[in-house]
Amino acid sequence: MNPFSSGTRLRDMIRAIRACKTAAEERAVVRKECAAIRAAINENDNDYRHRNLAKLMFIHMLGYPTHFGQMECLKLIASPEFPEKRIGYLGLMLLLDERQEVLMLVTNSLKQDLNHTNQYIVGLALCALGNICSAEMARDLAPEVERLLQFRDPNIRKKAALCSIRIIKKVPDLAENFINPATSLLREKHHGVLITGVQLCTDLCKISTEALEHIRKKCTDGLVRTLKDLANSPYSPEYDIAGITDPFLHIRLLKLLRVLGEGNADASDTMNDILAQVATKTESNKVAGNAILYECVQTIMSIEDNGGLRVLAINILGRFLSNRDNNIRYVALNMLMKAVTADAQAVQRHRATIIECVKDSDASIRKRALELVYVLVNETNVKPLAKELIDYLEVSDLDFREDLTAKICSIVAKYSPEKIWYIDQMLKVLSEAGNFVKDEVWYALVVVISNASELHGYTVRALYRAFQTSAEQETLVRVTVWCIGEYGDMLVNNVGMLDIEDPITVTESDAVDVIEIAIKRHASDLTTKAMALVALLKLSSRFPSCSERIKEIIVQFKGSFVLELQQRAIEFSSIISKHQNIRSTLVERMPVLDEATYIGRRAGSLPGAASTPTAPSFNLPNGVAKPVAPLVDLLDLSSDDAPAPSSSGGGDILQDLLGVDLSPASQQSVAGQASKSGNDVLLDLLSIGSPSAESSSSTVDILSSNSSNKAPVSSSLDGLSSLSLSTKTTSNAAPMMNLLDGFAPSPPTENNGSVYPSVTAFESSSLRLTFNFSKQPGNPQTTVIQATFMNLSSNSYTDFVFQAAVPKFLQLHLDPASSNTLPANGSITQSLKITNSQHGKVDGLCNYCFTVNICVLPCPCMI
Repeated sequence: MNPFSSGTRLRDMIRAIRACKTAAEERAVVRKECAAIRAAINENDNDYRHRNLAKLMFIHMLGYPTHFGQMECLKLIASPEFPEKRIGYLGLMLLLDERQEVLMLVTNSLKQDLNHTNQYIVGLALCALGNICSAEMARDLAPEVERLLQFRDPNIRKKAALCSIRIIKKVPDLAENFINPATSLLREKHHGVLITGVQLCTDLCKISTEALEHIRKKCTDGLVRTLKDLANSPYSPEYDIAGITDPFLHIRLLKLLRVLGEGNADASDTMNDILAQVATKTESNKVAGNAILYECVQTIMSIEDNGGLRVLAINILGRFLSNRDNNIRYVALNMLMKAVTADAQAVQRHRATIIECVKDSDASIRKRALELVYVLVNETNVKPLAKELIDYLEVSDLDFREDLTAKICSIVAKYSPEKIWYIDQMLKVLSEAGNFVKDEVWYALVVVISNASELHGYTVRALYRAFQTSAEQETLVRVTVWCIGEYGDMLVNNVGMLDIEDPITVTESDAVDVIEIAIKRHASDLTTKAMALVALLKLSSRFPSCSERIKEIIVQFKGSFVLELQQRAIEFSSIISKHQNIRSTLVERMPVLDEATYIGRRAGSLPGAASTPTAPSFNLPNGVAKPVAPLVDLLDLSSDDAPAPSSSGGGDILQDLLGVDLSPASQQSVAGQASKSGNDVLLDLLSIGSPSAESSSSTVDILSSNSSNKAPVSSSLDGLSSLSLSTKTTSNAAPMMNLLDGFAPSPPTENNGSVYPSVTAFESSSLRLTFNFSKQPGNPQTTVIQATFMNLSSNSYTDFVFQAAVPKFLQLHLDPASSNTLPANGSITQSLKITNSQHGKVDGLCNYCFTVNICVLPCPCMI
């Protein structure tokens, strides 16, 4: 006989497939066998149809396509013989699913078999229907299944109950038809029928509110009696597992009681006693007993409140945490996470055991225990819990340190009772795992340090000590560099000594050594080196004896390949060398950072701005607040609380627009230092060049301005893209400061109080563009601009179009021009409306950062 003919036995085919040494050989054998089976199907071979289908099922389990044998299943199901029906139904369940259209042809056969006199054939049909039933088949065959729930044979009733579960899931509308038959199954003595009946009632309660109320009212007492009889039943070999009678039925009954007791006080009271009995009498030294206890705990935590039972349930979970089985400990931690919301005090009693789980060797248990500890922390226990976690941080695995560090930082920040304790704990974390600390964490630490003026000396000394032993922790290095730059004089002079700390002797050279080590570390990144350069600049003013050494360190970075470091080095060395008279003012201590604003922004409740209309504005280091020019105020590009300049100040609109300080204090400080070159310093500051001598006007290309000491303006100048502002110069030029290269005069313009002066935005030999500004009453964030286009030539221009672009925080509305033709020596007008969505909010570099033309992290404009 051909080994691959349709007459080959199943065992021979299996043997031939297993003998294959490669996947290619196996595919060849399967292809030949499938070809032989197709040939037999075409020949309508009745003798070997069941054998061929058995082979197809094995081939299907190997993952090969077998769709060509689906019709063979239907032919075998239609056969009157039981063996062939059995193979046909088995093939139907394996080779088909509910999405196959072929199932439409099998519905009639199923209906006939469900009404068959042979109970085994009925069982085959129920089994197949329970596995592949579709919604259409459920509607057609539901009456037969409902009738079989009352069948005389318990095996048929069990299979009918399982089939009913699938039917009500596919068609929930049929649930009401199964309520009464399902409740009758709860009185069964046969455990197989009872467990399926309990599961059917559970699913009915989840699907139908009517079924839930009916079963809760009629069956709760009976279910409690059944569970009580089961828990107190004597030894029964048929159902005994590890000394417990039918733990599977135990669990199913507890699940159904949980559904019935949830949200109903009466049903919960009825089952309280039996739940307490199960919780206390079930043995916990076997897997079966632990499964029942776990389900009992879930039921207790789900039903209506009973304080005593909840404490009992949480104590069971506490015993689970001491179990050697990792699976049991893991599910206990999961349940305790849910139990915290119900009775946190009872869970707190097992705090020590939970802390031990954080140190477990299993990674999944460590993570779940850490999440639970995080939930358990409150104001009363934060100190001992934080100490335990920080002590473990020293010996924890590297792959676990990131999660552990994040949780510790969050706990300390959220529940710290005092700032000194917060600073101490954060320094410990930075010393042990500073490389795992995220940026926002050390930003927050700097904000707290800035606000704790009485702890500045203590903090900088503590950081100096920590740096000596943990210089490899990048985040610790950054905070140390920042604090020494700000409070280095306190470190050297032992200012603000507390009773709890020992005296420390640090010279100015020692403080500079720390910064030098940080900036020359191979592992230091760009941010750390940039912060170190800023710290050196500040120390050059505070430590005059080390000024030359600091200058030498900074000069080394003038040739750095990193543009940021190169720029800082050049600017800082210029300040140290050429500007001794203003250096101390430039490097004064950073203003106290707004802690409330920072916390609000971290929580996402405030927009990304450094100040709000209700928050105080940041001042320059010399303490002089910035005035707001009329044009700036008109466009809402400054804080609402900034003072308006007086009309007698002689300040130029363009100067104020670019945010250069024209306050009386600053004017006096720079008086007499005007540049001898006669060039407009504003143009020099923006690197644009000299103004035209013939026109006696200073023209500034707004798009080329890249630095300003008034953050809102500098970030908003692009709003009038590609336009130029031109203002007439006068003989009484107010002094303006070029930060690095001295002082020079700047042209003033008269300011008529509340009247906004017009601005000539563009002028050439043939065209002049003038802007007139106005505000809408009661709508300060909106500015109306009347643009006038005047033709200065004798030629007329057609197809006139004016376009403008603004930043994202501004909204621009352009009205049509009065005409699309600009006549010779004539003019046309066009209205623009600008709405500032960031009205009164700071954006860009803050005043502090502009003093050195950089942004120092962390800084008011960043947080």
